[in-house]
Parts: sequence; C-alpha cells; structure tokens
Amino acid sequence: MRLIFLHGWGANAADLMPLGEALQAQLPASSVELHVQSWDAPDAHPAGGGARQWYDLNTPGWPQHPQAVRDLGKRLDTELRAAGSEPVVLFGFSQGAAMAIEVGLPRPLAGVIGCSGYPHPNWSLEHVPQAPTLLMHGSGDVVVPVAAQAALTAEISRVGGQVEVFTFSGGHTIPVEAVERAATFLAAL
Repeated sequence: MRLIFLHGWGANAADLMPLGEALQAQLPASSVELHVQSWDAPDAHPAGGGARQWYDLNTPGWPQHPQAVRDLGKRLDTELRAAGSEPVVLFGFSQGAAMAIEVGLPRPLAGVIGCSGYPHPNWSLEHVPQAPTLLMHGSGDVVVPVAAQAALTAEISRVGGQVEVFTFSGGHTIPVEAVERAATFLAAL
C-alpha cells in the first residue's frame, strides 16, 4: 500500500516520515507493507529554513489555493497511474489535511486520513467520495479549532460518503492515540 503524507504549513516532507515507521509498527503482522512517501509542498514558507507551504495562509482569501489544488491533483493522478492496482492512501496534517481532503476525495484512493484539517472556503463535494475517510482532531486545538472536523464530517456525510471521526484530547498535533487509530483504519482497508 502506498501511503503519501502531505505536511502542514511551515513544515516539509521530512516532518511526517517518522510517522510512516510508527504506523507500520502499529499494523498487525498480517497487514500489507506500507510504501511511504512524503511530498514537499511547492512553495517556500515565509519562515525560510526549508519550511514549505501548499499556499500562503497569510494572504487574505488564499488566492493560490485553487492552483495548488490543481497542481497537487495532477501529481496525484500521475501517482495513481504509476501505482496501478496498488492501493494509495493520502494522509495529511493541518494544511496538508485540507489539501488531502479536497484533492483526494474525488479520486479513486483506498483511503484519506486528515488530522487537524479544515475545509477550504466554498469547498463542497459533488459526488460520493470513492475513498473511506478518517478525520482526527484534537479537542483543544487552538490552531485549527475542532469545529473544522465537524464541518468536514457534515459535508462528507451530506453526499453519502464513508467518514470516521476520532477526536482526541490535546492540541494541534498527532499523538500516539491518533497514530494507533490511523493504523487501525489502514489495517481495515
């Protein structure tokens, strides 16, 4: 199974790679092996130092967001063609979760996992997502309030999509209990 990570705003691809090892360690021995990739966002983050962003959150209205979605969609389509029959799962954190949800749900993925994600402005689904979705969020998240999880869940449910919700105590992070829940989700795919 190909597992593709999309990092959060101000991080980079290396940020989530240890999560791949943690997930593999949590999977039952009978589960498939994870072939982990972590993709760098296309734009440099204003903080510098190797930080990346999918689009600039400091620009009102996020005008680069539509182009970022198109570009990531093209990259994901290429990956899906290369994967052939191998299942592909997107796992995004924060801004990466928002991208994974918008780009991944319309495509034939095996699953989409979003942690601390949010819906983009005017985001809506036209069709039932092909992939089951796991939305995880910290109840004490002050960066992306947990209400974003409810908004995403409502939209996925509205069109009849399969969505699981896991809310953990804590903030804007991926704690051990979220890793365990994500591993359970992956093992069931």
